[in-house]
Amino acid sequence: MVEEWSVGANFQGTVRGGRQRIWLNGFDDCQSSSTQCRSKKNTLADAVEPEDQAIGRSRGGLSTKIHATCDALGNPTGFFLSGGQAHDLDGADVLLDDFQGKALLADKAYDADERVRQRLVHQGCEAVIPSKSNRKQPYPYDKHLYQARHLIENFFARLKQYRAIATRYDKTARNFLGAIYLAAFVVWLN
Repeated sequence: MVEEWSVGANFQGTVRGGRQRIWLNGFDDCQSSSTQCRSKKNTLADAVEPEDQAIGRSRGGLSTKIHATCDALGNPTGFFLSGGQAHDLDGADVLLDDFQGKALLADKAYDADERVRQRLVHQGCEAVIPSKSNRKQPYPYDKHLYQARHLIENFFARLKQYRAIATRYDKTARNFLGAIYLAAFVVWLN
């Protein structure tokens, strides 16, 4: 007994003795038994790009950089992930868009005129960033205020107490960033 049916204009199928065969536009999907049949790739899954993993190769191997901003008390206010080989300014480009403060305390890696200093002047913030050693005309900065930069270092020390953050168990950047937010939330509560 053969029962034929169709769904829409593209799919057709037959049922013979309890087995069902489906083909698209007349082309049978499987020419042999069902145990040897391999499914074709889903065209919708091919259209979706793989998620960003924010993993990059640096001197120590594969790693991820966590870029963060903190308030005056050392509580986290923003995060951004990049590959280990990325420069710190890549994180500054993203985090400075939402920065709201009177002063930005950062290390020498953020000593860039166009990408950091001019943006801070435009936002009305003071840049407390020591100049790089190769700068011909060093910028003055408040050394007393710069000593408070230890708060961000203390935050990273507390964040790395969580093994899942220190060793990065998560594959995708989205999941890893979620774990960072969860750990930062616990740090904020303490």
